[in-house]
Amino acid sequence: MSALVGESENRFALWSARAAWILLAAALIVPIAVAGLRGAVLLTATGIAAVVVGVLAAFGILTRRGLLRATAMVAAMLAPLVVLIVIVREREFWVIPLEVGLLAASYGCARAALRIRSSESTMPEYPAPAVHRPFLVMNPHSGGGKVVRFDLQRRAEELGAEVALLDGSELVDVEDLARRAVERGADLLGVAGGDGTQALVASVAAEHGIPFLVISAGTRNHFALDLGLDRDDPVACLEALRDGVELRVDLGRLDGRPFVNNASFGVYAEIVQSPQYRNDKAKTVLDLLPDLLDGSAQPGLRAHIEDMVLEGPRALLVSNNPYTTDDLVGMGRRLRLDRGRLGVVAISVNRAGQVVGLLRRARTGGLVQRTAAEVVVYSDDPEISVGVDGESVRMPSPVRCTVVPGALRVRVPRNRPGIRVSRPVLDWVQLSRLAGHRQLSAGFGTDRPAG
Repeated sequence: MSALVGESENRFALWSARAAWILLAAALIVPIAVAGLRGAVLLTATGIAAVVVGVLAAFGILTRRGLLRATAMVAAMLAPLVVLIVIVREREFWVIPLEVGLLAASYGCARAALRIRSSESTMPEYPAPAVHRPFLVMNPHSGGGKVVRFDLQRRAEELGAEVALLDGSELVDVEDLARRAVERGADLLGVAGGDGTQALVASVAAEHGIPFLVISAGTRNHFALDLGLDRDDPVACLEALRDGVELRVDLGRLDGRPFVNNASFGVYAEIVQSPQYRNDKAKTVLDLLPDLLDGSAQPGLRAHIEDMVLEGPRALLVSNNPYTTDDLVGMGRRLRLDRGRLGVVAISVNRAGQVVGLLRRARTGGLVQRTAAEVVVYSDDPEISVGVDGESVRMPSPVRCTVVPGALRVRVPRNRPGIRVSRPVLDWVQLSRLAGHRQLSAGFGTDRPAG
């Protein structure tokens, strides 16, 4: 039955992609066909000029700050308006609603074709055996004090858990804390805290083959989000102790150091080191983009991605399972955490065409996206700055990134929000391959260097 549903979804995606391209072609041809020779030349010239202005404006938005960035934004908005004015001056008013209709229909078909199917975002569930001595580590300072605000310690202890509160005034080896708990008979480990702490305790749980519980008490809770947990209600995560199921989840490693989300190198690592990153990640990335695109900034990195050698990427993101293809900075979603592959995004751009290619998801020499079982990162310096699950560390070069398939038995509540699949972002490369009956999965189903 599931095979038939999958085949039906594939056929729907195929014909939706073809319809999107046909409607887009009609939207481009109709104005020229009805405008006559003079009008066609004028419309074509205006359109080309608008595209050039749009390219330069996009480059300015990403590579400049302050007034220059604001000016580029205004230019980007004015470019399509000029094309509309030319159509009005040619008195082909009826073309406008037709164009709007064709473009809207093309957009709708494209979104339908790129829609993420349920089979691509659903991890299998397994029965969860009863636990008798759960041990939970809680950081009362994480997430703005969620542990105290939601009274998590008391609620967990009422469910029979032993709770260890981390004291921010002293350094605590949480891995050692978890190992000693296992030695005392703990049959489940869990964390209410940030993703960095989650990874360290998860590694101990994986080492001993016991279940791991994620409590969404961190600031961003990316790992909890990709497990389908409610990030705004950490109390609901404790329900897994009473009525839970298990997910078999992969675990990433950097020379033995565990990570549940991603490891970032180059300018990405510099972004993580920024003091503003924790409070406003999106704004921090935008503010630091000019440095990312600065041709004089050479981080001196080299990455061996299985059979591929990548020289001098400005930014490199290695994730525990791939992010959706529209996410280049590791702040989005991973549809699955059980594919047994690392996601790799490498960026090295310094020209306007490459920047716009990133925005359009087109093929560009500045972007590489693929999956791999192993990535080895080298630096010209003896040590490399790495952002590991949002924490900044320095590691000896080279750094070897691997993934351990199915390492974690993650216990989650039976009733939870689940993966909230975001609306698809237009990816013209993927759309063209769908139309040609060469399908890509919505996340990273096919390795593809974009250039």
